[in-house]
Amino acid sequence: MHPSVQAFFDHATNTVSYLVHDPDTKKAAIIDPVLDFTPRNGRIATTSADALLTAAAGQGLDIIYVLETHAHADHLSAAHHLREVTGAPIVIGAQITQVQAIFGALFEADDVTHDGAAFDHLLQDGDMLPLGNLTIHALHTPGHTPACVTYVIGDAAFVGDTMFMPDYGTARADFPGGSARMLYGSIRKILDLPPKTRIFVGHDYLPEGRSEFAWETTVADQRADNVHMHDGISEGEFIAMRTARDKSLDAPQLILPSLQVNIRAGALPPASPGGHVYLRLPINAL
Repeated sequence: MHPSVQAFFDHATNTVSYLVHDPDTKKAAIIDPVLDFTPRNGRIATTSADALLTAAAGQGLDIIYVLETHAHADHLSAAHHLREVTGAPIVIGAQITQVQAIFGALFEADDVTHDGAAFDHLLQDGDMLPLGNLTIHALHTPGHTPACVTYVIGDAAFVGDTMFMPDYGTARADFPGGSARMLYGSIRKILDLPPKTRIFVGHDYLPEGRSEFAWETTVADQRADNVHMHDGISEGEFIAMRTARDKSLDAPQLILPSLQVNIRAGALPPASPGGHVYLRLPINAL
């Protein structure tokens, strides 16, 4: 089965959101939508998410799910906004509860329960959801975070941050709850999919030698050419590379505002008694 896939690239965060639908029934899902956020003045907007809605409406699509591959640390999620507009439930991996426990404590977010209740469907490895005549298969692919999920829909796999384009490599594994060893196993699980499986990544950055953004590759291409994880790379080699590389990386610019919104499924924190909404910046906490 061959779902229709449209990509929407957010230049501010290098994030790729997807509108995926079954051509026969017009049932659709949105994957990893972005809530626009300007940190210098604390303003949010729904321009990027509304572009997805406009595209869906123009094709007569019925959005029945909002799928999150994980709780992102580099952009705020627009999942809550899309649920309010469309009524579509928000789906994420069941291990989001671990992420909520870690970061709910960091931000002292008393309104955040650690049971995933902010989301509508918590998927375990192997769970399935119907998308018209297609099926969404959930693969638990932890390592970048404990809750990362790859969604396999027909011949397409949406891997979030677990893997990038072959010339850029793989996700970092040094966030709380992350693990280079688990990441290796998760990538092997993805690379065991049929070679012609289309892989759609969650971000793209321009490595040296490439001038155009890209987000679609295949299992075969990843196995042959991924600079971190091509065939022949052992678990030990990968862990050593990933650990050394992660030590050289700065924290994502939007990690603090992103996570306190994303553990709430894209909702903002409750307003203060004065009616203002605040995002907290814990000092020396990471």
